[in-house]
Amino acid sequence: MYDVIVIGGGAAGFYGAINLAEFRPDLKIAILEQGKQVLGKVKVSGGGRCNVTHAQFNPKILSQHYPRGEKELLGPFNTHHTEHTVEFFQKRGIELKIEDDGRMFPVSNSSQTIIDCFMDAIASSKIDLIRNTAVTDILIPTSDSANREVYEVQTKTTSFFAKRLLITTGSSSKMWNVLKRLGHTIIEPVPSLFTFNVHDPRIEGIPGISTHARVKVVSRDLPGKKITVSLKSSAERSEELVSEGPLLITHWGMSGPAILKLSAWGARILHDYQYRFRIQVNWVPEYHQQGLFSFLMEVKELEARKTVFRTHPLDIPKRLWGKLVQAAGILPDQKWADISKKQLQELARELTAGEFLVEGKSTFKEEFVTAGGIDLKEVNFKTFGSKLHPGLYFAGEILNIDAITGGYNFQNAWTGSYLAAQAIANS
Repeated sequence: MYDVIVIGGGAAGFYGAINLAEFRPDLKIAILEQGKQVLGKVKVSGGGRCNVTHAQFNPKILSQHYPRGEKELLGPFNTHHTEHTVEFFQKRGIELKIEDDGRMFPVSNSSQTIIDCFMDAIASSKIDLIRNTAVTDILIPTSDSANREVYEVQTKTTSFFAKRLLITTGSSSKMWNVLKRLGHTIIEPVPSLFTFNVHDPRIEGIPGISTHARVKVVSRDLPGKKITVSLKSSAERSEELVSEGPLLITHWGMSGPAILKLSAWGARILHDYQYRFRIQVNWVPEYHQQGLFSFLMEVKELEARKTVFRTHPLDIPKRLWGKLVQAAGILPDQKWADISKKQLQELARELTAGEFLVEGKSTFKEEFVTAGGIDLKEVNFKTFGSKLHPGLYFAGEILNIDAITGGYNFQNAWTGSYLAAQAIANS
C-alpha cells in the first residue's frame, strides 16, 4: 500500500517521484519498472552524453518546437521550463553546459552523471524502486470495491495499491491498451524523429559529411497535404513541409537535425505516404537558383583557367561539391572557360534545388520517439491529470506530445511530471 505509485522508471517517472518527495516528504512513494534497467533513454540520449534540455528560456518559443502539444504546453512551460530544469540539477551538484546549437548537456559529457543524480535522489528520499514488475491492469476506485478510495495496480504475481497514480511509461503499447480499457482514447502512434533512406549517386561514397542545408518535401508528391511548420526561426512560419539546419550524409541516406526536424513535423503525412516521397535540397540556403547562377557566371570569368572540380567557390564540403559538379554533367578536367551556360544553370539547380527520392526510413531504436498516445483532450494541463479518473496523472511520451530533436522531448517529460507531482502533493 502506497500513497503514490509511479508506473515507469524513465526520465519523467524519476523526476516526478523526486519532486513529489520534496513537496511531501511524508508520502510513501514507489516507482514500478517492468524491466531490470531504469532510465534507458537517459542513458543513450545524445550519444551517451544525455541531451538534458534546450537553452530556450522563453515559454512561448519553447512550445513552438512541439509538432503535437504546442498549444497544450504553453501554460505548463510558464510554470516549469528550462530554467527550472537547470536549477533542479544545479541544486544537486550537476552543472549543465550549452553547446553552439542550443542543446544542453552535463559538463561531465556523460549520461551516467544524470542517472547517478536520480538514483541518489530516490535513495535519500526513501522512494521504493521496484524492478522487473510489469503492470498487467489497473482497477479504478469504485463504490462497491473493498478499497474504495485507492487504485489497484495488478502485475502477474501481486497487486499494489495507491491513492494516486502517475503513469510515465512512454510509448508502451501495453499501457496504452490498459488505458483504453479505462476509457481513454489513444491516438494511433506513428514514428517521429527518423532518418531518410536515400540511394543516389550524388551522396554515395561520402558518408560522414555534414553541411548546413534547407530541405523541403516536394508538394506535388503530397497533394492536399500542406501543413504549417517551424522554419529556422521559431517565429517564422510557412505553409510547406520544410526545415533548415545541419544535414548529415550517411551510409543509408540523410540524417542530422534538418532531416529529423522534417520527420517530426511531417510524422503523420509521411506515414500516410509509406515513407516514399521526394525532397528538394538547397545545399547553399543563402542562395536561390537564379542568384547562384549569377554568382557562378562571375566565377567563370575570374577563374577561367582553373578546373571546376578544383575551384570549390562555395562553403560546402569539397567531396560534396565534386559529386554535384559531376551530376551537372561537368567533366573532371573541364575548365571554367569551357563551361556552357546550360551547364552552369544545371549546376546552380543541383546546388539549390536538387531532388532526391526517399525510399523508407531508419529509426534510432534506443531513442525511438513516436507521434501518438493519450488524446490531449482528455488531460487537464494545469495538473496533467486525467479528466476521466480523479487521482490518475500522466507525463512524458505516453501523451500525444512529441518534439523535434535537441532536448525538447526531455523538457516535456520534466515539465509534465513536475506539474503532476505538484498537483498530487496539493491533493
